[in-house]
Amino acid sequence: MPEPRAARFRPLTLLSMGHACVDVYQGAVAALVPFFVAERAYSYAAASGVVLAASLLSSVVQPLFGVLTDRRPLPWLLPVSTLAAGAGVALAGVFGSYAATLAVVALSGVGVAAYHPEAARVARRASAGSHTAMGWFSLGGNLGFATAPPLVAAVAAAGGLRASPLLVLPALAGAGLCAAALRSLRPYAPKPPAADGAGPAGGPGGRDDWASFARLTGAVVCRSVVFVGLSAFVSLYVPGRTAGGTAAGTAALFVLYLGGAVGTVAGGRLAARFGRLPVVRWSYALTGPAVAGVVFVPGPALYVFVALTSAGLYVPFSLHITLGQDYLPRHVGTAGGVTLGLAVSAGGLAGPLIGALADASSLTVALTPLVALPAAGLVLLLPLREPGAPPYG
Repeated sequence: MPEPRAARFRPLTLLSMGHACVDVYQGAVAALVPFFVAERAYSYAAASGVVLAASLLSSVVQPLFGVLTDRRPLPWLLPVSTLAAGAGVALAGVFGSYAATLAVVALSGVGVAAYHPEAARVARRASAGSHTAMGWFSLGGNLGFATAPPLVAAVAAAGGLRASPLLVLPALAGAGLCAAALRSLRPYAPKPPAADGAGPAGGPGGRDDWASFARLTGAVVCRSVVFVGLSAFVSLYVPGRTAGGTAAGTAALFVLYLGGAVGTVAGGRLAARFGRLPVVRWSYALTGPAVAGVVFVPGPALYVFVALTSAGLYVPFSLHITLGQDYLPRHVGTAGGVTLGLAVSAGGLAGPLIGALADASSLTVALTPLVALPAAGLVLLLPLREPGAPPYG
């Protein structure tokens, strides 16, 4: 009947919208970098340190939240972590002290870390294991990323960094959406996989395939370094390559994030037709040349390569999550925490190295190593085999 069917889609829709509100804060940190450079005269290394602050603590604590959600569901984490993510970014422009700025951005990173493992578990349950449905959930996060640059630019235009408390508004909306999603999920969500891991996932008896998961994680880290490196510096790099100003850099960051919205939806549909691993491998193979275009092609054509890079980075995004969960059917929370969070935020660890190299030479030299990383990820992916899908009905 139409009404129950619509009700079944409601939890995933709300979760996707809540995901958008949370990932505004992942995108907002990079979007704030040009304003830290302009208003506080941060060096490239200092500016990348802000991105690192959001990533480092998140990288450390995210697996812990994954382990916790494997042991027992923690649905209350969704609204609470959303508020923490928003509070940290909202306070980032308030304190003049560099150390205080790092501290509140780290708070935001912890909020993001707490959100993603439980969100991935709940979304996987609500999607009944559908790759396309998980693509829609990931789409919400990508739209949040894409919204961050124009949102931060609008707030900064209104009052500079001191207006950053206005950035708490998406968190307030997101907390409400998460609470509504959890309420609507209870009557309609299919049963989760059996606790003993019974089923075809991961081989006989649903055993965890840690070796394949480790290879997948390594590939995601390669992808993450490229994404975080470009996120941190493309808004500073593009104005010099296009003879534009701050608006040109903000536009490039917006394209980098917005292209991911298209890529994520396409990834789910392509995987349904061709399989997850072929789609993921082709994405990595095509991303390297696209990144080379971002680094070396001058003028307006650079935006085309930013869009191609974005699509290449995001087509496999939701597929990483479901592959990881299927490789670890007994540790779905851990798998979600790593593929959706840890491996992504780990890319921030490379930010200061890129910034230091840029200070010592140029941004072109510093960004050039990113061209090779998709190929390294592809090498890790080549031996992998498609895992089975765990039972969700």
